[in-house]
Amino acid sequence: MDSVSFTLPPSAASVNVGDVVELTYGECRANFRIDRVEIGEARRVEAVRVEPDLFRPPKDLEDVVSLPKPAVAMPVFSRLLDLPLITGEEDPVAPYLAVSAQPWPGSVAVYSSAEDDGYSLNTVVQDRSVFGMTQTPLLAASCGLLDRGAQLRVKVQNGVLASATRTALLNGANSLAIGNGANSDWEILQFQEAELVAVDTYVLSGLLRGQLGTDAVMPSVWPEGSLVVLLDGAPAQIELASSIRGLERHYRVGPADRGYSDPSFQHFIHTANGTGLRPYLPVHLKAVLDTAGNTLISWIRRSRIDGDSWEGLDIPLGEESERYLVQVLEADGAVIREEETNQPSWFYSAELKSADAAFEIAAVQVAQMSERYGVGPFQRIEIHE
Repeated sequence: MDSVSFTLPPSAASVNVGDVVELTYGECRANFRIDRVEIGEARRVEAVRVEPDLFRPPKDLEDVVSLPKPAVAMPVFSRLLDLPLITGEEDPVAPYLAVSAQPWPGSVAVYSSAEDDGYSLNTVVQDRSVFGMTQTPLLAASCGLLDRGAQLRVKVQNGVLASATRTALLNGANSLAIGNGANSDWEILQFQEAELVAVDTYVLSGLLRGQLGTDAVMPSVWPEGSLVVLLDGAPAQIELASSIRGLERHYRVGPADRGYSDPSFQHFIHTANGTGLRPYLPVHLKAVLDTAGNTLISWIRRSRIDGDSWEGLDIPLGEESERYLVQVLEADGAVIREEETNQPSWFYSAELKSADAAFEIAAVQVAQMSERYGVGPFQRIEIHE
């Protein structure tokens, strides 16, 4: 019996539509839901049979379906890094883009334009970079030598740091770019040991400083609060024509599934300086004075291309021609003489010194020159006669 009708006395006024009542007929008992009540001298009721257990979810239900909350795109943190050649196969002009966001949107789009309008898609970055902030200062140190004493404490976001073997270190592992995040001067250093000392916080030791020619931009100290970026392959080069080097360029960076006008996009202006073309600092600069009053200034050149190979008679030049700019400086830094030479030495004769006698000669500095980049960074030596 699936439906019933019955009459109740006026005193049963508390029974209303929607109530479930239990009825007994013969030896059967069942629940009925009241769907209709006609009020008169008596209350005529119509009801249908219901089985409450049919509407109860099973106790062992495992798959719970819930509607996802609408995803809110958060701003993407990004930095463009002008870096030197790392493998030698990179575009020497194009900067690297490092990006991070929480939550990670899956991929990040980069739009570029000559002005803050009319953007076109430049590239899409698939990997999130590991950023960090230094919690201790880092003093300058010699490049190319393993520094066993200095330590650097770093707090990272969205990643981990790990120690490396000596062999892995010497093959380029555990490279970090460190800078103030506001300009193009990034030093590349490596670390052999990474000790976890707090949540997301590491003490780095066994440092190799000023790698890949970045000793030229190493300051006397990187202060606490300097930005670091792990160079683990996640930062990717964007597209940049060589003709745009040195020109301001507008960029918008944000989640790839949204338009560049979305509030989650970061806008900034960057001028790529083509660090991959920058000659390295000359090294082992020395001045030798002879008995006639002449001074021989000499140095050893370095190469930004294949300079670490032990094969061959000499390291590759890395430039179209070998050229150096030599400057003689006064005590206040003013240039009193400037000469070019095509060999790693310059003869400062007694006659030239006599012509410069009205000035207080204090130092000589030397830079390698590049047809594409221009004058590289200067190495300086004090002159005492």
